Amino acid sequence: MQTNTATTPPAHTSLVAVGDSFTEGMSDLLPDGSYRGWADLLAMRMAARTPGFRYANLAVRGKLISQIVEEQVGVAAGMDADVIALVGGLNDALRPKCDMGRVRGLLTEAVERLAPSCGQLVLMRSPGRQGPVLERFRPRMEELFACVEQLAAKHGALVVDLYGAPSLADPRLWDVDRLHLTTEGHRRVAEAVWQTLGYEPEDTGWHVPPPATKPPGWTARRVADVRFTQQHLLPWIGRRLTGRSSGDGRLPKRPELLPYEGPA
Repeated sequence: MQTNTATTPPAHTSLVAVGDSFTEGMSDLLPDGSYRGWADLLAMRMAARTPGFRYANLAVRGKLISQIVEEQVGVAAGMDADVIALVGGLNDALRPKCDMGRVRGLLTEAVERLAPSCGQLVLMRSPGRQGPVLERFRPRMEELFACVEQLAAKHGALVVDLYGAPSLADPRLWDVDRLHLTTEGHRRVAEAVWQTLGYEPEDTGWHVPPPATKPPGWTARRVADVRFTQQHLLPWIGRRLTGRSSGDGRLPKRPELLPYEGPA
């Protein structure tokens, strides 16, 4: 008799996403001007497999780990979800001044509150594109990711290693603001989380960079640098200097754990 060795697919019935712009879905822009992102894509896949699947996305762009803990963690913990995905702390690490000890403490608090409240907590080593910005903040990022690994081991969380994926370091998978992934980047993140949760792979090569293309010429690079500085870097610096955030006054796009029926 032939033995059936097929893996039984997970039976997750709900997902709650917690975090900042990465989890909100910037810059995976939909025709109506809203953002989709990896968490929505993951929910769409899970919903296709499980009738009545419920999904909430509490993430808001610009949020620091203290704001995530204060505004999102308690709400998420009270939803009794099968899966909670938490990504936070990178906005803190990318600021000129950052108390990494405080960041680690707040991330620990978040994990300690969320892990007992769900069937499976998912954490991430966030992606980082190649370039001088990453090199400047790499030690902080790796300190944050070491904390993620330690907390996951202690609390039984899964870790999705996006930081170690060559594809997500490729500048072509990042938007013109150089801070957020493109639509293709978000698709690959959704695939990575999907596989980490135990689902059958739909793209076994999500971590492999796209085929090589001819790099842009000197003039095109300089034009892109000027556009990036004017449209993204200077406004970002302005917000830092004035204590403002791109998420000020913004509400989560999916604040309740409801049946998933596609983009909001």
